[in-house]
Amino acid sequence: MKSIVIPLQGLDCVDCARVIETSLKRMSGVRDARLDFTRAELTVEGDADPELLRERIRQLGFTPLEAHAPASRSLTFAGFWKTLSTDRSLRATLPGLFLLLGSLFLPRLDVNGAWRIVLQLAALLAAGFPIFRSGLRSLFLDRKLTINFLLTLAVIGAVVINETPEAFVILILFHLSEAMETYTNDHARAVLTEFADLAPKTAVRVGESGEETVPIESLALEDVVIVRAGERFPMDGVIVEGNSEINQAPITGESRLIPKQAGDPVISGTINGQGVLKVRVTALAQDTTVQRIVNLVLDARAVKARQEKFIDRFAAVYTPLVVAAAVLTALVPTLLFGQPLWNSPGGYGWLHRALSLLMIGCPCALIVSTPVTIISGLTRAARAGVIFKGGVYLESLSRSKLAAFDKTGTLTLGKPVILTVKAVDCKGGEQCEPCNDLLALASSLEYYSTHPLGQAVVNAAQERSVHTRYRPAEQLELLNGRGQQGYVNGKMATVGSLPLFDAEHQVPAELRQETLAAESQGQTTMLVCDGKRVRGFLGAQDGVRPEAQAVVAALKQRGMHTVMLTGDNAETAEQVAGLVGLDESHAGLLPEEKYKLLGELKQKYGQVLMVGDGSNDSPALASADIGIGMGGAGNAQVLETADVVLMQDDLNQLPFAFDLSRYVNRLIRQNISISLGVKVTVAVLALFGLTPLWVAVLADIGITLIVTLNGMRAIGFQPA
Repeated sequence: MKSIVIPLQGLDCVDCARVIETSLKRMSGVRDARLDFTRAELTVEGDADPELLRERIRQLGFTPLEAHAPASRSLTFAGFWKTLSTDRSLRATLPGLFLLLGSLFLPRLDVNGAWRIVLQLAALLAAGFPIFRSGLRSLFLDRKLTINFLLTLAVIGAVVINETPEAFVILILFHLSEAMETYTNDHARAVLTEFADLAPKTAVRVGESGEETVPIESLALEDVVIVRAGERFPMDGVIVEGNSEINQAPITGESRLIPKQAGDPVISGTINGQGVLKVRVTALAQDTTVQRIVNLVLDARAVKARQEKFIDRFAAVYTPLVVAAAVLTALVPTLLFGQPLWNSPGGYGWLHRALSLLMIGCPCALIVSTPVTIISGLTRAARAGVIFKGGVYLESLSRSKLAAFDKTGTLTLGKPVILTVKAVDCKGGEQCEPCNDLLALASSLEYYSTHPLGQAVVNAAQERSVHTRYRPAEQLELLNGRGQQGYVNGKMATVGSLPLFDAEHQVPAELRQETLAAESQGQTTMLVCDGKRVRGFLGAQDGVRPEAQAVVAALKQRGMHTVMLTGDNAETAEQVAGLVGLDESHAGLLPEEKYKLLGELKQKYGQVLMVGDGSNDSPALASADIGIGMGGAGNAQVLETADVVLMQDDLNQLPFAFDLSRYVNRLIRQNISISLGVKVTVAVLALFGLTPLWVAVLADIGITLIVTLNGMRAIGFQPA
């Protein structure tokens, strides 16, 4: 089985374009067909002949392409005129439109009424042939009522009831609106996929024969590339030579320049400052940070918001109901109450009113009202360094009632330092041999740890030059969030919390008191033993993030209850909670206890979001309604596990994400109100005979354009 991607032209109505999926799925050799309306791409899986697929697409009235032409990222009249002038459908119908326009003068030439209708129908057939063909094929091939079929009925009906000028105006408006929608969608497509252009397509590789420019797809791990001043980094990597300041704003959204030197990691898509750097490649082209962001944003569109799912269900019955109402409008008043079917000097007949209803029978505006807004919001968020894994999370974030925070690395800087080293048999202060050996043993157990506390232990051991005293521990086993144990020089050793040691070891009373004293000062303590002998404890302290207090205050202003869930001791937890202004804190929690407590908080407050750095809080992130991970630019685990990723290691993006979610929801409500409100208004006016057909056309196609432009406002969202 193979997969083929076919770019398309002529996608203007979301609902009508779905006929492509339906039709292709019925073809022999097609296992699945998925249409991405925003990217205007069709993905077909199976063994069907690609040429047969393209031919079926043409039969349905759409144009398959080899590749998309580059689209403008700014809306201009010149860009619209270019789209209009290259519209194949319009060019094919122009002769017929001129004939139809000329036929308007037939009454002045005393042409017989029957001949006039025949001639005008011929001109109409020439002018609207592509539209009529597409509408009829959709009806007979796939039994789907599309805007093209409804337009066909309305235009023919207009001629039959002697409203040829209306038919002419309908076709002109349809082509203009279709071209405008195509242009608007192309513009949106260019903006929404711009992340694919962040990283260069080529790189300068340093080889044995010197420098050569190669496609990034040909780069292998450990290759070395040169990035000059002002250039974008083509790949994720590590600097091996040179130093510079890096603009990471395209990926993380942060405005300040980041100093980098040999040994520091760099991210694809970011911009080099003044220095010339040699970078060792650490990820293949398909695995770079930029590509992962592109994939996440594009995949997010498949995770539909709740409002979008409701609208899809509503739209499935909307068109048949409107068509049925139009038929009843034409027949019931005339057959049962003797009302006029045709127009009269006194007003529109019931056939005209029925045709007006038909023109609002396509649910395009309603269907596009939500996804275009969601996709624009996803793109705006990604520009600011916030990645939503689905539209459902963008839509629902602002509905959260409680924000739960992990402590270490989230509310604190995640860079704790060891302040206390106390061995049981210490005789000469913290720099004595027993204390150094205690630290060396702990660093052996923490050698492979990615948790900030474990890294703090290793760093302290390196500073005292005792990190090589023991080999890294073997057969390491995590102790359910309370510590870890392993074999050091063939003997079992353990590092963990005081509750763990109280339960499983004999802690000397004096050491226990010293441990509690360190905790009362806000330190996080870790006891160490080899075999059954408790060797001593280490005390670490982490600084509170400078932005934490302001961010917590901002969330509380937005009506959220704030709590902290941590496995740390109660004294440290209360100290941090007081500094940042949290409503409550819960300390000494094991992972399963965090999970259980989150469930209780959901029942008490409603929707819960959990914020963590991904070090040891993945289960809690997964159990929350919305899991928010920090530092995604440098943490692959966060990119994979969280529902929402803050690319910066910074909480300031959290209020922005909340406000963007609220703004997107407001735009969605506006679009739905506009779509339904205008259609209901036109339907009522049509029933009372107050609506010309061209007004009904604008109510359908024009409103689709309005909600598209309104939804795209999310791309330009600026926080207050």
